[in-house]
Amino acid sequence: QVQLVESGGGLVQPGGSLRLSCAASGSRLAINRMGWYRQAPGNQRELVAAIISSGRSNYADSVKGRFTISRDGAKNTAFLQMNSLKPEDTAVYYCNAANLLGREYWGQGTQVTVSS
Repeated sequence: QVQLVESGGGLVQPGGSLRLSCAASGSRLAINRMGWYRQAPGNQRELVAAIISSGRSNYADSVKGRFTISRDGAKNTAFLQMNSLKPEDTAVYYCNAANLLGREYWGQGTQVTVSS
């Protein structure tokens, strides 16, 4: 059973930074893609950033230039460095991983709150 364990959420003031981590374990197949999604109250879950095994990444327009996704492939761990945080970044952030067959797994979510 694949498990995704997230950490790093919390409360931060506008303009501050947070770093989220997600560690995947238990997969018999290689993890090809890892990403972060977020869901604010009343909103649909949306993609924040994703990275594939080649290192190519993509970002939501709203976070480009502020967030950076990276990955330690050997450890199946992904990181999301979030800088210049805004109140509108407040949401539950979910880690997502997909194996080579496209099967997806989700973490339990971590709360990020940006408020003064």
